[in-house]
Amino acid sequence: MSLSISDICILFARKGGRAYDGEPVTQLEHALQTAHFAEQSESSDALVTACLLHDLGHLLNRQGETPTLRGIDDTHQYFALPFLRGLFTDAVLDAIKLHVDAKRYLCQVDTGYYDRLSDDSKRSLALQGGVFDGAAAAAFIAQPGAHDAVRLRQWDDLAKQAGLATPPLHHFLMRAAACAIAPGDRTARP
Repeated sequence: MSLSISDICILFARKGGRAYDGEPVTQLEHALQTAHFAEQSESSDALVTACLLHDLGHLLNRQGETPTLRGIDDTHQYFALPFLRGLFTDAVLDAIKLHVDAKRYLCQVDTGYYDRLSDDSKRSLALQGGVFDGAAAAAFIAQPGAHDAVRLRQWDDLAKQAGLATPPLHHFLMRAAACAIAPGDRTARP
C-alpha cells in the first residue's frame, strides 16, 4: 500500500511526537531539521523530501524505545520504501535507502566522522554492519543516489538540536507534493 501526502501528514501527527531515540528531539523535529538543512543548502525538492522522510521507517516499524540498546537494527531505511514507492521516484527513494550505508561510508573516508556520531548512532553502526572497508566504500559511492545519501546523512547528524526553529511540516509537504509522481504515472513506474 502506497502512502499519500495526506497519509504522511497524519502519520507525523500521530507518531511524530515520539522521542528520537537517545536525542533531545522528537521524530518530527528531527525530520524537519534534516529537511531544513537540505533546504538551506538549496537542494532539490527530491532531496529535501528524502531528508524529511528518511526516518519514516521508525514510525512505521516501531521496535520500542531505543532498539539499539537491545541489539536490534530496525532496518528503517528499507521499511518505508514499499509505502513510498508509488508516490516518489528513485531520486527520493535512493537517498532514503542509502542513508544508513552513507554513515558506514563516511566512517571510512572521514577520519573524524565516527567520533562525532551520537552514542545511538555508534550502536546502530555496529548493528548495521560497521565501517565499510575501502572496496565497499568505493562500491557504495558508485551507486545512483549515493552522493545525495551522503549529504542527507551529514544533515541527519546535525538534526538533533533541541529548540531549533524550522519551517512547519506543511512547508516541506508542499515540496514533497511538487516532486511526487502524478497519479496517472504511478502504474507506469517499474
